[in-house]
Parts: sequence; C-alpha cells; structure tokens
Amino acid sequence: MAAALSLVSVVDANGFRRYLSLRQDVESVQARNRSLSAQNEALRNEIAALRKDPAALERAVREELGYVKPGELVFHLESP
Repeated sequence: MAAALSLVSVVDANGFRRYLSLRQDVESVQARNRSLSAQNEALRNEIAALRKDPAALERAVREELGYVKPGELVFHLESP
C-alpha cells in the first residue's frame, strides 16, 4: 500500500513533483530576497553618506545632475 501511494505521489501532478516545483520557487524567492536586502543596505549606506558627507553629496550632484562649478570645463568622452 505504501509503495502504491508513493508511486501515485510521484506520478500525480499535485504530489511530489508539485513539492519539488514549490521548493525551487521558495529557493528562488529566497535568493531574490537576499539580493534585494543587499541592495537595500547599499542604498541605506548611500543615504547616510549623502546626509552626513558633503563630498558625497557634491559627487552625487555632479554625477547625476551634471552640475559644474563656475569656471570648470567638462569633457564628455564616449567610447566607440
């Protein structure tokens, strides 16, 4: 009887195969969660730096908004 139930579980789409599929889904979601947690931590660190470090704030403004100081020359180089 146990062998028959095991066979049915393996063959049935709602049995063992479904369990394996769901286990893979859980592992995938956990990996994505770890990746997002790392991104969140990096963003928290960047926010803290922008709030406390004037040099970090200046760098961000220059890079993201393209600000330059009076009298500075900016050269944009593009690679082919």
